[in-house]
Order: sequence, then structure tokens, then C-alpha cells
Amino acid sequence: MGSALAFAGLAFLSIIIAAKAYTPEYAFHAYLFAAASVAAVFVIVNRYYERPAQLPPLTIGVKPNYNMGPVKFATIASVVWGIAGFAIGLLIALQLAFPALNFDTAWLSFGRMRPLHTSAVIFAFGGNFLIASSFYVVQRTCRARMVGDIAPWFVVLRYNFFIVIAGTGYLLGITQGKEYAEPEWYADLFLTIVWVTYFLVFLGTVMRRKEPHIYVANWF
Repeated sequence: MGSALAFAGLAFLSIIIAAKAYTPEYAFHAYLFAAASVAAVFVIVNRYYERPAQLPPLTIGVKPNYNMGPVKFATIASVVWGIAGFAIGLLIALQLAFPALNFDTAWLSFGRMRPLHTSAVIFAFGGNFLIASSFYVVQRTCRARMVGDIAPWFVVLRYNFFIVIAGTGYLLGITQGKEYAEPEWYADLFLTIVWVTYFLVFLGTVMRRKEPHIYVANWF
């Protein structure tokens, strides 16, 4: 209920911001936040009513019952973003070699496509891969199920939503103009919430561990 109410509040706030936005680009991002928040409310409520009577068991027999759903999602997302990022890299390389491919449309220009390429490869492709691998490693090395039911999904889904906000911002010309730190302040603030949630999930899993030793892979 708390998560659903939080997303409902974010949707309401986003609609107000969109209505009062000075530019259509910022209004577009606000509407994206509203749509994603409304979708999150429906998913959380449906998950609540369709959930089993008890939470998933921590162990099945003597073996840990690992939560691999978020790991698989982040892995697939990494592959998808990787293909997109490499394709954009090929396009901007061709734009350098063949200037005619620099189309008149502003959002397809080299200046906007180049940060989209670097961020897609580093943060979308690499970031999802790191989240997937760390969620996999921490469970296996701790011999414990990942902490949380909604929280791990919040991390992977909202991280990818941040990628959408950042990527569309580059194309629309909404950036801070800082190399590898282009997303605007509201995207950075949202990403901070995602990273704090990630930290709590990771730390909680380490604290739940059945393996006395904390493997060095978890420190990395």
C-alpha cells in the first residue's frame, strides 16, 4: 500500500508539473513520469491481489530459493540496450564519414546522438549488466535469497526508466552539458532513489547470508 500510494502521489505531482511546464520537452518527461507511475500502481495492486498466501520461502528443502527474476530482466535489458547503443554508434560513425547522413532533424544530429550512444553503452548496457551480475553474485556467494519482494524489481525497472528519461532527454536537447553526466537534475534525483534502494537490497542480502565468509566479489 505504501509503494502504491507513493507512485500515485508521484503521478499526481507529475501531471501538475506537466501542466505548468514552460517547454513541451519538460512536459513530455513529466508525462512519462506520470504514465510510468500509474503503470506501477496497477502492477503493484495486481501483484498484491494475485500474490500467494505467504511470501516465497527462503529455502526449498536445504537449498536457497534464489530470486532470479530481476537478474534475468536486467540481463535481457542489457542485451537490448547493447544492441541499440552499438547501432547508434555505427550511425554516428557513418555521420562522420558521410556528412550527408547528418539529417536536418535536430534530434538525429550528431551532437545529440553521440551522448546517446556513450550513455547507452556505458549506463544502459553496462549498468544493467552490473546490476544483474551483482544481484546474482550476492545471492550465490551468501547462499541466501535476495531481500525484498518489490524492492529488487523497483531497482531494475526504475533504473531502466531512468535510461529512457536520460536518452529521450539527449534527443530533445535536455542535458546539463556535462560529459557522462548529461541527465537533468530530476533524473539524477530519481536515480539516487534507485541506487539507495539497490544498496539496501544488497546490504540486506549480505546480512541475511548463510555463508559466514563475505566473498571479495561482494566488495567489488
